[in-house]
Amino acid sequence: MPAKGKHRRPKSSPLTRGIAAAGTGGAVLVLPVLGATSAGAAQAAPAAKPAAAAKTYVVVAGDSLSKIAREHSLSGGWKQLYKDNRSALGDDPRLIHPGLKLTLGKKASAEPAEKSAASRASAERADRSERKSTSAEPAAAQAKKSYTNDLDGWIKESLDIMAQQGIPGTYEGIHRNIMRESSGNPLAINNWDSNAVAGTPSKGLLQVIAPTFEAYHVPGTSTDSYDPVANITAACNYAANRYGSIDNVNGPY
Repeated sequence: MPAKGKHRRPKSSPLTRGIAAAGTGGAVLVLPVLGATSAGAAQAAPAAKPAAAAKTYVVVAGDSLSKIAREHSLSGGWKQLYKDNRSALGDDPRLIHPGLKLTLGKKASAEPAEKSAASRASAERADRSERKSTSAEPAAAQAKKSYTNDLDGWIKESLDIMAQQGIPGTYEGIHRNIMRESSGNPLAINNWDSNAVAGTPSKGLLQVIAPTFEAYHVPGTSTDSYDPVANITAACNYAANRYGSIDNVNGPY
């Protein structure tokens, strides 16, 4: 409570800039007064920076999308640059040429950080998916591949299956042994040698006896030993186990 006969000093407005007079004897001291908020008051937030405007870049000799993206620090790299300029570049991002005008930062500059991070994550997932799809292409192509129904086609189909199974052998090695064993006749059979006498005649292109065919049959091929592809792959599988490769066979085996 204030003392009797005195008055409380009026509070100055926190946002008032003015002049206060202080008495010192008979003189008057004039002091500038700066009103301020309390020490705990929050500072005004700085104004947000406007999004950078998109720029146009003219391609020069020696440029590539990756080089341009790197030199201009583009968010999303060359893939985002290609995406933003797909209509000008066409389907192949490598086919850029001097004089071509590209838009830099078309989308990335206006994206908030959260969206940019999400875009990068999405691009990374797309990259993984693309790599996975690319690695699956040979198998898909193999499934659709067709072969001629002759000695050349049988050998080529067998070689593709052998490659998948890790069985060594070359076209020349297979062809050479086929011509010696059966002259290219898939229905050839030997009814006079010791195997025939024992009841297991040699059959097919590479003259394989039944026990050998069954032991070295390659999954996914026919179980008929007269089948050209099945006969070749089983024989090559056997030759790889015993001789290292059908290429190492130069006589009866």
